[in-house]
Amino acid sequence: MKRLILLRHAKSGDDPVERDFDRQLSRRGQRAAMRIGQWFADEAVNFDAVVASPAQRVRETIEAFERGIGFGLEPRFEPRIYLASAATLLEVVQAADDKVERLLMVGHNPGLEDLVLLLAGDDDALRAEAEVKYPTATVAVLDCNVERWTDLDDGCAKLSAFVRPRDLDPALGPGS
Repeated sequence: MKRLILLRHAKSGDDPVERDFDRQLSRRGQRAAMRIGQWFADEAVNFDAVVASPAQRVRETIEAFERGIGFGLEPRFEPRIYLASAATLLEVVQAADDKVERLLMVGHNPGLEDLVLLLAGDDDALRAEAEVKYPTATVAVLDCNVERWTDLDDGCAKLSAFVRPRDLDPALGPGS
């Protein structure tokens, strides 16, 4: 069984002068990414490899996440993840080495949300939460009933966790 962990980048600033690709995290985004990293450490959520969008807000999400989890990551930055569709994200995951049992992908919406909805079965209890909204710095943990990444397909996974920063600290919710 493979485990796919999807982390949406944390909240970025809305500087109208900056290119989208270069947007930086807001202070709240920094705190949220660090808190999600702490949750990974607290819950012993492990991963063998990290693939991420090269966008600045993703890089800064990873840096804050590292402070929370307590160790550095060695992400492979994959340009195709930047603003990708679920189909493109699925291709990136399917190309992962099968020696990797647990893959962390850090990217953007709507692609991540759409990938969760594609892979999680319709009867999955947590799927409805992801369908309503996949906020920034939210993590989805998908346990995939496959032996090889290339076998990922519609409905092959169970969403075992869907954790938003506000679930861990109400001060990280909307409007704060």
